[in-house]
Order: sequence, then structure tokens, then C-alpha cells
Amino acid sequence: MLGYILRRLLLMIPTMLAISLVAFIIIQLPPGDYLTSVITTAAAQGESIDEAELAQLEARYGLDEPMIVQYFSWLGGIVQGDFGWSFQYGRPVSELIWARIGWSFLISILALIIVWFVAFPLGIYTAVRQYSWGDYLTAFFGFIGLATPDFLLALLLLYVAFAYFNQSVGGLFSPEFIEAAWSWAKFGNLLQHLWIPMIILGTNGIAGLTRIMRANLLDELRKPYVTTARAKGLSESRLTLKYPVRIAANPFISTSGGLLPGLISGEVIVAVVLSLPTTGPLLLDALRAQDMYLAASFIMLLSVLTLIGVLLSDIALAWFDPRIRYQR
Repeated sequence: MLGYILRRLLLMIPTMLAISLVAFIIIQLPPGDYLTSVITTAAAQGESIDEAELAQLEARYGLDEPMIVQYFSWLGGIVQGDFGWSFQYGRPVSELIWARIGWSFLISILALIIVWFVAFPLGIYTAVRQYSWGDYLTAFFGFIGLATPDFLLALLLLYVAFAYFNQSVGGLFSPEFIEAAWSWAKFGNLLQHLWIPMIILGTNGIAGLTRIMRANLLDELRKPYVTTARAKGLSESRLTLKYPVRIAANPFISTSGGLLPGLISGEVIVAVVLSLPTTGPLLLDALRAQDMYLAASFIMLLSVLTLIGVLLSDIALAWFDPRIRYQR
């Protein structure tokens, strides 16, 4: 197992290099650059920018260099922990990312925990009680969860919280707690605002993983070894949990590897709607303004999370199912 993990970690290096190159090229594909956005904004406001000033800005940000030179300059900085300079905010990219990424991780990981603790038992229940009212009800709400856009659900919950509970849940803190020092009152205020983004981000994951668990478990419950174990007098609960659930959980675990980056990327629009101080609005602004170093760094971050998530899910598979062994 240790050798397998080391091989996977080594393979992640060329994978990340390829992803970084593709991400950088895609960001450069739209016509123009950050200065084009600056010129357009100035023109919309009836202002003009001197050509000499534009040339000075191009030299300052390195936009007069060929794309391949800009890429290797950015990549060399990443190796040293420098993700480049944000043109729009006039600050280091790493400073902007680390200031917000903690909240993104907190919300996404809590949503991931909710997804696991709800989807796993719910999938088992709907498989064991197939075609029951609980199965139909779960399927009904599951399809609604899959079909409803996150931003629409966010707007709905905001309205319900304000209209029926007289509570404004936008952001993560009430105005009086934003700049306040940490205390139990501030922590309680955070919990009051945290439940809505957790529910919104977890809805799609719960609906999808419940269906996966149900389908896999139904397939296992119809196999001959289950019939044999039942004929030998093994109790239904022990039979279900000891054998079929363990086997049916394999696809459940393997598909969970992409949940964390999916939650963080899906958090973009939700964060804008709910005014969350996370990385989502920052990424959206970077793409709008063609702030290439900031946008490329976010894409790299999501790519790293995807690779790490897949690796962790593979390791969990080997631990959960002793039949799986990684050989050369």
C-alpha cells in the first residue's frame, strides 16, 4: 500500500504540470487581457488611458512577454510559494487566497460530512425498503434536489429565513460581529448563518449518492450468497450490514473522491448570492477581469483537490474492502 501511495504521489507531479499548462492557455484564449478590461471600463466611464501609461502597465505586469514566458514565470513562482500578482486587487495572489480559503474549506467539509451521514443510511434504507412510501418520498425529494439549481435554493432559503423566522442569514456573521473579536456570542452567530450554505451545497451530493448506494445495494441483495445466508438463519439486519453493504459501498466511496472539489467549485454562485467571504466571488471576479494569475491559481487549487480526493477515495477503498489489493 505504501508503494502504491508513493507511485500515485509521483504521478501527480506530471499531471499537475499538464493541468497548469492547460489552465493557463484556456485563461489566455479570450481576446485581450486585463488591460483590455481596464480600457473598456475607463471608456464606459468616459475616461481615457494614455498609451505611455498602458505600456508602463504592460511592462509592470509582464503582459508584453510571450505567453510561454509568462507561464514559466508563474510556474517558477509557484515552486517558491509565490502564485503571482493580482492585477485587479493589486496584492499577491497567495495573500488573497489564504485569506478566504479557510472559510471555503470549512463550509465544504461540513457539507461533505452532512452528505455522508445522510446519504449512506438513506441509501441503505431505500434499498431495503424498496417501493415503500419512504423509498418513493426519498426519490421525490432526491430528484428535486438534483434538478434545483443551487442559487435558486439559496434565494428560497434566504426568503424563508427572513419571512418566517425574521432572520437575515446572508454572509457568515451579522454586521456587529464581522470585526468583533472571537467569543461564544460570535461563534453562536456563525452557527446561525452556517446552516444555509451547508444545506445548499450538500443537497445535490445527498441526492446523487443516495441513488448510487440504493442501486448498488439492490444489486447485491439479489445475489445468491445473500439468499444462502438468509436460508442459514442469519438475521436480516446483520446479513445486510455485514456483507452487501460493504460491497455496495465501493462505488459510493470511489465517487466521493470528486465531492470536495465539486463542493468548492459549486460554492461560487452560492457564495455570491449569500454574500459569503469565501473564494467563490474572488474567482468569479478574476475570470471577469481576466486576472490570469488569480484565476489560474484557483483552477490549480481545484485540480489539486481533485487529485487528492481521488487518491484518498482509492486508499479508503483498499481499507474498506480487503479484496482490493494494489499490485504492479
